[in-house]
Amino acid sequence: MIKTVKDVDLKGKRIIMRVDFNVPMKDGVVQDDTRIMAALPTIQYILEQNPRSLVLMSHLGDPKKDVKKAQEKAEKAGKTWTTEDAEKFINGKNRMKPVVEYFAKKLGKEVTFLPDALGQKEAIDALPQGAVAMLENVRFHKEETSKDSAERDVMAKELASYGDIFVNDAFGTAHRDQASTASIAKFMPVPSVGGFLMEKEVKYIQPMVENPPKPQVAIIGGAKVSSKIAVLESLLKNASALVIGGGMAYTFLKAQGHKVGISLVEDDFIDTAKKLLSDAAAKGVKIVLPVDHIAADKFDANATPVAVDGVDIPDNLMAMDVGPKTIELYKEVLSTAKSVVWNGPVGVFEFDAFAKGTATVAQLVADATGRGAMTVVGGGDSVAAVNKFHLADKMSHVSTGGGASLEFLEGKTLPGIAILATK
Repeated sequence: MIKTVKDVDLKGKRIIMRVDFNVPMKDGVVQDDTRIMAALPTIQYILEQNPRSLVLMSHLGDPKKDVKKAQEKAEKAGKTWTTEDAEKFINGKNRMKPVVEYFAKKLGKEVTFLPDALGQKEAIDALPQGAVAMLENVRFHKEETSKDSAERDVMAKELASYGDIFVNDAFGTAHRDQASTASIAKFMPVPSVGGFLMEKEVKYIQPMVENPPKPQVAIIGGAKVSSKIAVLESLLKNASALVIGGGMAYTFLKAQGHKVGISLVEDDFIDTAKKLLSDAAAKGVKIVLPVDHIAADKFDANATPVAVDGVDIPDNLMAMDVGPKTIELYKEVLSTAKSVVWNGPVGVFEFDAFAKGTATVAQLVADATGRGAMTVVGGGDSVAAVNKFHLADKMSHVSTGGGASLEFLEGKTLPGIAILATK
């Protein structure tokens, strides 16, 4: 298990802490504060220990990539794009100052905004006793995300000079080998530790891969097989059943020889799907694929739902959700589960007419939790789903990391966790 802030003496120490305040922004206004609120318990605990100072750092989008996308979108729409437009966009999307102001209100304490991630040592040393400060978005510096470790180290070394102890509570970026998430630990005088959020993520996700309570059911959905194949292969080791839903299910159904109409299919992954089905059969793992569907003739929120009572889908239709028979299969397979890991919706839940399957899965996982099963929800869309259906508090754990949870479930070593001391 990783060491946390509770395992070290913080009194009088300068703490440099990586948080994940990469929150959705619109015109400089925070749209969703889930990640900010998730970091508060660790921050409050640190402050209770009377540190010399606490300096927080995070990324907020990726300024260079985000502005490029915005420019391309504007030019595609026939609009001119000026330097002023770029600056206005970055101010509304990537600047940390409005996030700091929002966070300070939630913390109930003044937070000093530092206008850059680098060159701030003098300002940090001058902070009053017990002060909280936050650096500007670390991704304004190319060294943060550089593929060259020597470049990352230059930035990491300076960030390390801001504190005596490094605390990583940014699980959402733990899969990134970056200056502020991993490289910094090399330059700290003492071993680095995790925050409470990092501890909770490791506590719940790691057993799902290594030694879950059995029987384990894994529900893997989402659009593409290509992004989930490594997770499926990893979970095959321990799961008694794999529920495959969402767009990726239709690649598997096509691999079995079924007609899938105009549903989303990755033809390049048909052979991969066949191999996984074969591996599952060899291991005695039950694969649950849709046996009926709610379909439509186009991908549209206002499309008319068409019930397809069978596995094969007519040529003019695409599957948008699972049907009632498939839902019954889900109920059956989840009724005895002692652990459940869920990553990815089973239908287009953003459209109300096609949300029933995912809503039912959310409820079934919540029911399993109520029976004492260990349940973990990971991945951006699954989290959005449990929030939409107001069931997040009915799960054992809802992960804050999209890519990080996926890679953890794949059994990969995450750089932002590997650098932390263990006990």
